Amino acid sequence: MSRTPGRAGRFTRTIPAVPECLFCQIVAGEIPATVVRDDDLTLAFRDLNAQAPTHVLVITKAHHADVGALVAADPDALTALHRTAAAVAADEGVAGPGWRLVFNSGPDAGQSVPHVHGHVLGGRHLEWPPG
Repeated sequence: MSRTPGRAGRFTRTIPAVPECLFCQIVAGEIPATVVRDDDLTLAFRDLNAQAPTHVLVITKAHHADVGALVAADPDALTALHRTAAAVAADEGVAGPGWRLVFNSGPDAGQSVPHVHGHVLGGRHLEWPPG
């Protein structure tokens, strides 16, 4: 795969994007986001509608509609997404007390952007069941 300059001079893989996808536009730098982690396969940024003191979205840079599509197409990227989520939890100071990684898959589950993303939630007691 070819590589192109990314944020802050880093190099990222050239990846397929869906131009009308909100998260693809964030990856492309067309829409601003408060980025907390950025690597070759994933991007993590603060959720604008935070549901906990720590609420960070972790996405793959390549467009996949949901977690099921991601695991079928690129299981290594799913692993990378989980690694990024764990690193975010550590960076945010919630790894010790506890954190949650949530994937909403499909409209009935509350997925509002059709691009795979995990919600890293922490910083308060999280009830169970979640909803």
